[in-house]
Amino acid sequence: MNEQQFVYDNMYPTARVLYEFLPNYNLAGYALYLVIFLLSVLVYKLGFAKKLRMSQNIVIYIFLLLGCLMLTFLAFFLPVVEGLIVAAMILILYKIRLHNEKKRSASAS
Repeated sequence: MNEQQFVYDNMYPTARVLYEFLPNYNLAGYALYLVIFLLSVLVYKLGFAKKLRMSQNIVIYIFLLLGCLMLTFLAFFLPVVEGLIVAAMILILYKIRLHNEKKRSASAS
């Protein structure tokens, strides 16, 4: 078995799909980074974001960009993207349920 096939076999599905179907490895790496960053922003917005000043938001997003760089390296052989998808789905369900509860309590009073 050659080395490239060994690496593909050990990659998690999202990283493997990006690296197999995009035209070159650089583009696949940037695409994986972008996917992780966008999912991280979604999870941050759904679960942790508060009303902050613009300068504070800029600092948060800069650190999010830097943190996603490390997550991109881990995403090759760990389920980082898949975990972010699950976290986003759980937070979306939570927000929907919270919205329904607020509507129900507003209509009951």
